[in-house]
Amino acid sequence: MFPLRSARVAARPSRDPVPLSRRGFLGLAAAASAFALAGCAGGSQGAGPGQPRSGGRLRAAFAGGGAKEVLDPHMANLFVEASRAKAMFDKLADLGNDVAPVPRLAERWEPNGDLTRWRITVRQAAFHDGRPVRAADVLASYARILDPKRAFRAKSSLAVIDLAKSRVVDDRTVEFALHRPFVEFPNVLAAFGAYIVPEGAEDFAKPVGSGPFTFVSFEPGRSLLLRRNPNYWEGAPHLDELEFLISNDESARVNALLGGQVEYAHDLTPTTARSYEHSDRLTIVRSPNSGMQAFTMKLDRPPFDNRDLREAMFLLADRQQLVETTLSGAGQVGNDLFGKGYQYYADQIPQRNRDLDRARALVRKAGAEGLRVKLDTSGAAAGFIESASVFADQARQIGLQIDVAVGNKDSFWADTLNNGSLSSYRSGAMPIETHISQRLLSTSTTNVTKWARPEFDALYDKAVSTKDEAARRQVYLDMQRMQHAEGGFLIWGFADWLVAVAPRVGGVAKAPANTLDWARFDKVWLG
Repeated sequence: MFPLRSARVAARPSRDPVPLSRRGFLGLAAAASAFALAGCAGGSQGAGPGQPRSGGRLRAAFAGGGAKEVLDPHMANLFVEASRAKAMFDKLADLGNDVAPVPRLAERWEPNGDLTRWRITVRQAAFHDGRPVRAADVLASYARILDPKRAFRAKSSLAVIDLAKSRVVDDRTVEFALHRPFVEFPNVLAAFGAYIVPEGAEDFAKPVGSGPFTFVSFEPGRSLLLRRNPNYWEGAPHLDELEFLISNDESARVNALLGGQVEYAHDLTPTTARSYEHSDRLTIVRSPNSGMQAFTMKLDRPPFDNRDLREAMFLLADRQQLVETTLSGAGQVGNDLFGKGYQYYADQIPQRNRDLDRARALVRKAGAEGLRVKLDTSGAAAGFIESASVFADQARQIGLQIDVAVGNKDSFWADTLNNGSLSSYRSGAMPIETHISQRLLSTSTTNVTKWARPEFDALYDKAVSTKDEAARRQVYLDMQRMQHAEGGFLIWGFADWLVAVAPRVGGVAKAPANTLDWARFDKVWLG
């Protein structure tokens, strides 16, 4: 998949970590205020980092989880944990830029005739201590995740596996038995947190993985220092060392970058990114289609059990205004379907455009003139309250009164899953099949719109048991047509994921969040 690199002379890595505490970041933020303002002044883009080269330590600033952080990859949940895990470990598969699975530790996979058994060939790779990665390690890793006494994030994705009937065939071959036919099993191999660890591994104080970087030192809530793995199966990283530093304050991360204390600042707001768009002190990297932005309507209760009223809501939305105001232009409009640009996305369905006359007519048809409805939102995600206010203003133009109710950000997702009728919503990247199975089936546990159609469930069962890709793609199209016409997701936009890097940093990919190349550092170099 990747070209072979020519031989390089490695610079001698430094031995001692130079971590920055959160206080250090905040101190820099205060000291560098004048410098930060200078960075907003505009000017020509700085010189690029040139061709890939070897050596150096890259320092990456992320928000973190405090002193209770651990390095167990099966417990990864935060963005920094996901990035650290992929630096030290591998999955059997991961998600490409179109959010379709691509092989990683799995050299290949092959199902049987009825899609109930999948045989995985493990590529020749080694853990950091020199032991080969074996099929037994794969099976043991999945058994650990599926342990009924534990709560790992990937457990629900792996639940399709019948562990008791799965087996190791030989050192490089594992056969998974499934509870039902499932053509999308490669999505399972790429599930968030489904990393392969050595058989019997439980102590992750000094993690041993198969990834591109090896462990050096860790201070929870402060820093993690890693070193190049010269024996990585995909080729050694360009960097000698990679250091993760923690700061939960966005301005502190940016000012640390401007002050030369880090080379990579993760997770910027659209407003910040726009402020530094033309700075020669840093480079903004935009990863498109990373975050779905939406409002959800519950179909099992008034007033949105009325299809005409739902269509009126779709047509009153000024999607471009929502993108420009809420996302500061850092995104693109949505078409009430999840996964724009992803595998199976139905881009042949025409884009919905604002039509206030049609929306008013549908409101009259629904008998909803003068309707007053509450829109639940909170500070649980950036831009939620702002987008809710903008949408309420848009609705008033056709005579609907939307009352924005700001709830508890800590309990928002649980509160709105079953309560209320209209709420703010967002989602990160995942395969369209996963979105459907988790949110749109009658049995889905996170079905916030309460969409329940037996015919839709039957189409899903047909899709995941259809081997022919063209036929399967048609079934996914039929499902999306149903959702577009009758569903409860008003998906108004897709946000870019935003990071900032020093001008001398090269190789940072513009990949959707939570995919293989997002927050990935083994292909990054310092110019």
